[in-house]
Amino acid sequence: MDVPQLPLNALRAFEASARLCNFTRAGQELNVTQTAISHQVKALEDQLGVTLFTRLPRGLALTDEGQALLPVLTDAFRRISGAVTRVQEGRFQEVVTLGVVGTFASGWLLPRLSDFRDRHPAIDLRLKTNNNVADIVAEGLDYFIRFGDGAWHGTDAVPLLDAPLSPVCAPALANQLKQPADLHAVPLLRSFRRDEWERWFRAADTVPATPRGGMFDSSALLLEAAAGGEGVALLPVTMFQEVLKQGRVKQPFELAVDTGRYWLTKLKSREETPAMLQLRAWLEQSLRGGGAAALPR
Repeated sequence: MDVPQLPLNALRAFEASARLCNFTRAGQELNVTQTAISHQVKALEDQLGVTLFTRLPRGLALTDEGQALLPVLTDAFRRISGAVTRVQEGRFQEVVTLGVVGTFASGWLLPRLSDFRDRHPAIDLRLKTNNNVADIVAEGLDYFIRFGDGAWHGTDAVPLLDAPLSPVCAPALANQLKQPADLHAVPLLRSFRRDEWERWFRAADTVPATPRGGMFDSSALLLEAAAGGEGVALLPVTMFQEVLKQGRVKQPFELAVDTGRYWLTKLKSREETPAMLQLRAWLEQSLRGGGAAALPR
């Protein structure tokens, strides 16, 4: 099909409806009625000869064809909007939007951000932090640096940095811990990854204790809870070297267990721009000294 013949308003109606999973909210975003959105999407489906949505009693579900089309349109509209805004404001930088898990952002990226900006003044790098879970399409992310095993559906993942976990706690509590078995008598703070403490205890050749401390959705919160004397946390100590040097917390045992690493991820459907490739190259250069894997071209 000749792309210029596709109706722009219908494409926008579909993209907003798919992203919001609702015709009414899409109409509110685009300042048109729900009926207009529904008719535009139906006209697009007729023109393409496919069904993009399964209409449900309480919302919409994308078909396989709709799922294939959504990220391409979201990216295209975002890039058009960014280019128009830059022209209007007299700026000609290329925007790269980077999602970053908070621990990596504060522990590694932010101290080096000025170096990136000095080296690449033509790139407008925009950061969004979260707790390791993000909708790359809905948040308009070009890349997302996250922690895990690298297996995320529909995503290309490149290893960046190993981050083994080791116990960390307030100094007063650390002084009471002489051997791993002593951890049975203190609160063990938890993240949403349930098997971390069990894996650490087995690496220490010690019967695993049942964690009975609070649960937190970020390493930064775990650190603050541990520093406040709430218990012992398993943390990626390479990200908190400054805090350890300051003495706010201590590492009672040197043993660390590998439960994942930080990855640079993007949607498989996302074509990399020159600015994105420059960001990848900078990450490769900056991380090489820390043993990071090379980023494939």
